[in-house]
Amino acid sequence: MQRPVYVLLIFTTFLFSSCAVHNGLISNREARQNNQQIQKQNSDAIASFKPMTSLEYIERYKGIAVQEMNLYGIPASITLAQGLFESGSGNGELARVANNHFGIKCNNGWAGKGYYKDDDEHNDCFRVYSNAEDSFRDHSEFLKRPHYASLFKLDKNDYVGWAKGLKEAGYATNPNYAQLLINIIQKYNLNQYDSPETVQQKVKREDTVLNQIEQNAITALKDSVAALGNQPNKVDNAAAAGKIYVVLQGDTLYSISRRFGLTVDDLKALNNLSDNKIKPGQKLTVTK
Repeated sequence: MQRPVYVLLIFTTFLFSSCAVHNGLISNREARQNNQQIQKQNSDAIASFKPMTSLEYIERYKGIAVQEMNLYGIPASITLAQGLFESGSGNGELARVANNHFGIKCNNGWAGKGYYKDDDEHNDCFRVYSNAEDSFRDHSEFLKRPHYASLFKLDKNDYVGWAKGLKEAGYATNPNYAQLLINIIQKYNLNQYDSPETVQQKVKREDTVLNQIEQNAITALKDSVAALGNQPNKVDNAAAAGKIYVVLQGDTLYSISRRFGLTVDDLKALNNLSDNKIKPGQKLTVTK
């Protein structure tokens, strides 16, 4: 009769420990033991590692950066510059041991392994990847979050705008982060990998990225509503019928108008808007 309780206690303890780990509440001993386990699992790769120069790093990963650019619209020059800076040209501890090339930290949504290092906080948790390619892909996925939506309104050939946008969005705490990226791009002529795109390619990319951002935001909004125990109301029913749209983080009148086959002027007229300013949570009529 006691066994279910015992199992429940173990499971509860595991969940608490897991949350504690990702929230930086891990002891020095636990962090050390965890890191030793990660190092043991990656011992072959660590043992065969050979230091790289910046030019060797670029040559090795430029193809992946271009591939990610074509899929996600993130300038290859920005991806390479961030990788060079954050990983020390692939020679840093996180890159060598955890295959983490962009210094991306764990969060409550990260279900993978973590590697612990002092950074902004003591024993900060950094994501561990199976290989460098997974790190590059997670970097692209990471920037798809609504928090970085404004970046995708920039031309992918505008590496200066992207560098400044990353800093403004809080990607890094270093006050000189934007200029550091710009300097790296210019030093190694990384913008040569940001091939110009046609108008049709740009429109298709923007539609794809905006749709992905909107879907992520909608999912997050639904999760928040479910957590609060809210029930659908009349406005939700109207939204389901396609009459009302609730503005999400990163939305613009332009992106909403394209989604519903309207013009910006149509939207403004339908909602008695005098300018293009909208805010998250605002309800807009989207049918004539």
